[in-house]
Amino acid sequence: MNVPTWLWFATIGGLIGIIVVDLIVVDSRPHVFGPREATRWVIFYVFLAAAFAVFLFVYAGATYAGQFVAGYITEYSLSVDNLFVFLVILSAFAVPAEYQHRVLLVGIVIALILRGILIVIGAEAIARFTGTFYVFGALLLYTAIKVWRSQDEEPDPEGNGLIRFVERRVPTTREYHGTKLTVLLDGKRHVTPMLLVMLAIGTTDLLFALDSIPAVFGLTQEAYIVFTANAFALMGLRQLFFLLHGLLDRLIYLNRGLAIILGFIGVKLVLEAVGATTSLAVPHIPIAVSLGVIVGVLAATTIASLIAVRRNPALVLESPEYQAELEAAAESGVALEDLDPEDPQSPAR
Repeated sequence: MNVPTWLWFATIGGLIGIIVVDLIVVDSRPHVFGPREATRWVIFYVFLAAAFAVFLFVYAGATYAGQFVAGYITEYSLSVDNLFVFLVILSAFAVPAEYQHRVLLVGIVIALILRGILIVIGAEAIARFTGTFYVFGALLLYTAIKVWRSQDEEPDPEGNGLIRFVERRVPTTREYHGTKLTVLLDGKRHVTPMLLVMLAIGTTDLLFALDSIPAVFGLTQEAYIVFTANAFALMGLRQLFFLLHGLLDRLIYLNRGLAIILGFIGVKLVLEAVGATTSLAVPHIPIAVSLGVIVGVLAATTIASLIAVRRNPALVLESPEYQAELEAAAESGVALEDLDPEDPQSPAR
């Protein structure tokens, strides 16, 4: 696919424009982001991704449009796992509800910039060394095993080295001062928790990108498609956070599904690497099959999770997601006895 310079600039400019509009429309008046508003924005961003897929179909053909759709769905599904980590980080920093949307927006912009750098590096590595697919494939297979085994592990928001470095080197305050990133206290400039939590969101997402970017490269070798799939998935991720906030702990088999998807794409990458570097006849997995596997696994794990939780609601109590929601509720001053795992309107939700 030949991507002219003007298309790169137009795409990046369009994304910047959407972010600016989001900031003006949504964050001009900080408020608690409700499910109804989140639903409208999720639909809007999914519509944008669909419109971009139609553009690719007209501009470059069905193959590249299919690669984008598969990459977008893969990236979006893998990003759902990020939402739980975002919940833990927002809880650890006790971010006021009315500021959470801005934190996620700026944090995701940071993540998108860092991911763009990784995509450039990955594309250059693939162009120079075909064996890079072996590395990517091995990484995805290892990650698939790790994700499968991490069902009951809860992430540690204190493990972000950049945040620890900033806190050691720069004067910080533990109190929020509206949306200010820095504040003058006793004649000395201090960093507020608002800046720290934005950095935490953006840099923690980079860890997930080390898995998801090779996964999208397993579906397409076009850096433009990898970048746009990541961009559209991340753009709608913060609205998805507020929409699924009360459902995260019910998707008890989500990690299993994500592990299967990562393992499948890992095998696909290894097969392509073998075919490109040896004379062995190996099967080629078409993009339509990849898309079918990804959608099928996500649908199966989601349905299985909801059925299992309906039959045994106690499974929710055992999930690390629910424990994170308890911590978030405690930070908000909600009594633990008021939390009901079976009630989607519970304060923990």
